[in-house]
Amino acid sequence: MAAHRSTADILDAAVHVRQAARSATGGTAGLDAVLAALSEVMEYDHASLTRWDPLRRRHTTLAGSYPEDATAYIETRLHHDPVFPVLRSPARGGLWMRDVPRHLLAASPGFLEVLSPLGIQDGVAQCLFDTDGRYVGMLNVSTRRPRRTPDPARAVVTLLTESLAAAVAPRTTPHPQEAAADDAAVPPRRPGGLSPRELQVLAELTTGRTNREIAERLYITPRTVATHIEHILTKLDLPNRAAAAARAATWGIAPSP
Repeated sequence: MAAHRSTADILDAAVHVRQAARSATGGTAGLDAVLAALSEVMEYDHASLTRWDPLRRRHTTLAGSYPEDATAYIETRLHHDPVFPVLRSPARGGLWMRDVPRHLLAASPGFLEVLSPLGIQDGVAQCLFDTDGRYVGMLNVSTRRPRRTPDPARAVVTLLTESLAAAVAPRTTPHPQEAAADDAAVPPRRPGGLSPRELQVLAELTTGRTNREIAERLYITPRTVATHIEHILTKLDLPNRAAAAARAATWGIAPSP
């Protein structure tokens, strides 16, 4: 079983996932094979690959094995779930269930109404971004059995995201109207050469929050926040955090709710 395979076996299985993803790039055909190959990387009870439709403001399932009600939740409600802003951050890898803060699980209809009744105890939700930073869809994987620790599949799934994103992304370039409609799902551009996480911290500075408050919101340490602020000031050639906050306001950068 995949959960008991060696790291070498899991890495070998990941190569098969990439090969299947390349064959399926830009279309629905072959995505079932991608999920089948993924089951050799990590054993699961349910999995799905979805594409984000910015005009309809919903996900569309391209391949999956979730029950009908769970699939409907992923497609039409997941992007409103309190957990979604956390897992959608381009700066993080996938969000594994065991890592979700308890207060978010307690507030998540997806966990309370969908995953918990299915007996799900572990799994990952991995947002997928195109090479231009555009949010294109998501991988959801769920299992009723807790996974071992340490788990090499965690790193492997993160390494596969580029291939999976290419597999679910539409072949055609989005129409300008579509790109405008997707402004809430597309990560911000990177003015000043800032990383996605630095942009998040910069946005938080506009609220006047302390480093500790920012750390709690972004699930990082206050020391990490301080480091990001130092990098922001250096990259933007600004004297202090107040000047950085003013620059963010000029750019129209604001923190997520």
